[in-house]
Amino acid sequence: MTNTEAILASARKTILSESESIAALSQYLDNDFASSVQSIYNCKGRLVITGIGKSALIAAKIVATLNSTGTPTLFLHAAEAIHGDLGMVQPGDVVICISKSGNSPEIKVLVPLLKRGGNILIGMTANKNSFLGKESDYVLHAYVEQEADPINLAPTNSTTAQLVLGDALAICLMEMRNFTSQDFAKYHPGGALGKKLLLRVGDMLDGTHRPIVAPTAGIKDVIMEISEKRLGVTAVIDNEKLIGIITDGDIRRMLNDRDSIAGVTAADVMTRNPKTITTASMVKDALNTMENHAITQLVVADDGEYKGILHLHDILKEGIV
Repeated sequence: MTNTEAILASARKTILSESESIAALSQYLDNDFASSVQSIYNCKGRLVITGIGKSALIAAKIVATLNSTGTPTLFLHAAEAIHGDLGMVQPGDVVICISKSGNSPEIKVLVPLLKRGGNILIGMTANKNSFLGKESDYVLHAYVEQEADPINLAPTNSTTAQLVLGDALAICLMEMRNFTSQDFAKYHPGGALGKKLLLRVGDMLDGTHRPIVAPTAGIKDVIMEISEKRLGVTAVIDNEKLIGIITDGDIRRMLNDRDSIAGVTAADVMTRNPKTITTASMVKDALNTMENHAITQLVVADDGEYKGILHLHDILKEGIV
């Protein structure tokens, strides 16, 4: 076996091992999982998730997922908790403690302190008979047969199982809260994702460079307007109402079909009833319209009142695609 073949074989073995461990998790779901979700949903305080070692790293990721999906959650490192940070846990909070073995020294110190405060304690562990498993009000059974590494020591399958259980919690809570894409957008205002969910056509429309011609305008004037505004299109406006558009493609086709452009007006060339979108529409919807109709620009109009042109390049510059 070559070096490359050996590497790929090892990688495939790891991926299959982890996928099998995840698939087996569903059989360990029980009433404790449902009660845990219900307790978090009914919680009047916050959810606090703690762990030690690799489990702490997984806890931090689960916290991020829950916060972004509508469940206010705090991360508490188990080692720091017993050195002052335990003060962040308040009456009414629900605590999830993550530990594969459930018998780590820090966990054994922390759990009685949490129980003393009267907080609901949810243990996520591979060992239901561990100290954490026995002391918890509910247990999320993150059991795996073995780790993916050859010596069965490095947290691999076990941490993946913890992560997947955390995702399952988050999705259940999202569904119970009827969490929508609009809710999601409130927690993701930045970057391409935020723009895709929040940005409206009116937010990015340049109203100062609106290509406009009258239906009686000559073709030379039409070409000049399209060239000057550099959007590849102009709107045709009559009595302040949109009646059509002319694209540079329309001009080329007209020149191919006619020996002379003398006397030809915008009304003779324009496309009536063009595709339009409102200023209140989401940019993502404008992009979908462009893709569905194989066009690169959309006329923006509110109740027939022309507002401007939205070009595909404008959307690309925003990094939405």
